[in-house]
Amino acid sequence: MRENGTVMDPAYPQEGVERLWRSYKESGDRDARERLIVQYAPLVKYVAGRVRAGLPPQVDQADLISDGIIGLMDAIDKFERQRGLQFQTYAVRRIRGAIIDGLRRSDWVPRSVRDKFREIEAVQVTLERRLGRTPEDSDVAAELSISVAELRSVYGKISYTHVASIDEMGAGYENSSDHGMSFLADHDTDDPPEFLRALHELPERDRVIVALYYWERFTLAQIGQVLGISESRVSQLHTRAMLSLRHHMSVPVG
Repeated sequence: MRENGTVMDPAYPQEGVERLWRSYKESGDRDARERLIVQYAPLVKYVAGRVRAGLPPQVDQADLISDGIIGLMDAIDKFERQRGLQFQTYAVRRIRGAIIDGLRRSDWVPRSVRDKFREIEAVQVTLERRLGRTPEDSDVAAELSISVAELRSVYGKISYTHVASIDEMGAGYENSSDHGMSFLADHDTDDPPEFLRALHELPERDRVIVALYYWERFTLAQIGQVLGISESRVSQLHTRAMLSLRHHMSVPVG
């Protein structure tokens, strides 16, 4: 079964899954909860694989999956079926959030890199105001008196650990953090005007990367193949896009 670009192994027929949900939510059946974890475990592997792409070799895939399982269990416990949402859509965001939280706790990025990234972030905001557009890497590098290669190296090292993902930025538009519906996870969800305005400000290639990664569920490697650039370059552009989106979504209109 394919759900929002993910592959779910049909451990149980759909009617059996419905019975498991009813049993757990109505009576707290722990065996039903364990069976639901097994049913949706492939989601964890899927999300962990997407997050793992672009991270350095020292990050252990097993650690990402362990954190993702915690996110899945949290999603199962807090999911409110009466809202009419698809569980897979809800769970993907919580799984990704748990994995990213785990990466931040591990703090494998040196302080010097984090400090440099904060400097880059401040310069990018300043340049966007001055230039009236998203600055190119060459603009940011010149302002910092570093090479473009050094700038891109920092983007690559900081990816997924410091910059808010689109899902995290979207959380502010929910009535409750427990609602958990990422506004990029479902094609039927209306995108907030603030996000659409911010997305329009990005360079065309950055917009394509955002669309392919968050809407079409491409991996970074697949996006690289489409655009004819390396996976590491896609990761760098993704990080730059997150910076710009976060800045533009924080700037009031008018």
